[in-house]
Amino acid sequence: MPRIALYARYSSDNQRDASIEDQLRLCRLYAEQQGWAITDSYVDRAVSGASLLRSGIQELIADAQRGHFDLILTELQDRLSRDQEDIVGLYKRMRFAGVGIVTLSERDINELHIGLKGTMGALYLKELAEKTRRGMRGRVELGKAGGGNAYGYNVVGQSTDRGAPQRGDRSINEAEAAVIRRIFRDYLAGKSSRAIAKDLNKDSVLGPIGRAWCPSTIHGSAKRGNGILKNELYVGKLV
Repeated sequence: MPRIALYARYSSDNQRDASIEDQLRLCRLYAEQQGWAITDSYVDRAVSGASLLRSGIQELIADAQRGHFDLILTELQDRLSRDQEDIVGLYKRMRFAGVGIVTLSERDINELHIGLKGTMGALYLKELAEKTRRGMRGRVELGKAGGGNAYGYNVVGQSTDRGAPQRGDRSINEAEAAVIRRIFRDYLAGKSSRAIAKDLNKDSVLGPIGRAWCPSTIHGSAKRGNGILKNELYVGKLV
């Protein structure tokens, strides 16, 4: 009787945490029908399949190489990876470790599946990137944020008349905006970014993501245009 490891992942905004349990439930049902013994399960929540830099898949790979199980069972090949190079590498490493891959939709995965589905996954990622860039450009042209957020602002969650998320709107966070103005005043007065960071920490002013201030957070990188002093958003420019 083969020893089975289950793997589940979700990443898109249209999925939710319950998707993980749905995938595992279907995999368990299939394993029971086959008379297979499940040894463990591995999951990655809200993580893209574009890279193998995921804690769940890395743990799965490590345990496979230690001989903890004989088969990997997952809902779709895409759950393991959407990157063509990664899925080929993963398949070869599992073959070397003597571990097979089975999915609920394709059943036993072989070189043909890897080639075809890997190509489809790569095309999906390319199309997704193009749609993302197009959406970001459209929001910026409307004077809205293209993506992410900056210290001093809050993301405003809104919906269209049809209930779809409407992205790109922000409002000023007055408490953080006061800190932004303080940083610029102190810099104009001749203080270094190191001195400014030290004073903010001394006054128990929390920085971005609730962390302490450091000089690089303030002066940033001229090439990347980040940091408080080099972020053009603070002079009204959307880049």
